[in-house]
Amino acid sequence: MHIPYQELFGRQPDFEVTYHIYSPEEGGRTLPGFQGTLWDFMDDVDRNGMYMIYPEILNLTTREPFERGMPIPENGIATMWILSSKLRSLHQQRIKVGTRGYFMEGSKKVAVCEVTNIISLFSNPVE
Repeated sequence: MHIPYQELFGRQPDFEVTYHIYSPEEGGRTLPGFQGTLWDFMDDVDRNGMYMIYPEILNLTTREPFERGMPIPENGIATMWILSSKLRSLHQQRIKVGTRGYFMEGSKKVAVCEVTNIISLFSNPVE
């Protein structure tokens, strides 16, 4: 059972993205992605840094999170959750609507994403 990150973290998500998971032909995953996968985030501003900013994949119709372990669509939307309070001010300077980034598995880009909405990046305290 997936515990929604809003319930788990006790706050709103920081921002929202649209994403496209790369197919094997695009150099991506050979298996589908699943809800609950803790992909790191790397933005186009600094391709040398990866951050613990985790996606929670949403159903396009209901805008509710998919259940944990459920395969996710190749294209969709996700809310993003910054985990490190020490890097929050850095992310506030870099992440804006239109920022392009990637979901990462180690050094491998598995999906491309673009920020579409800032939700509470500037107001959420992160413990």
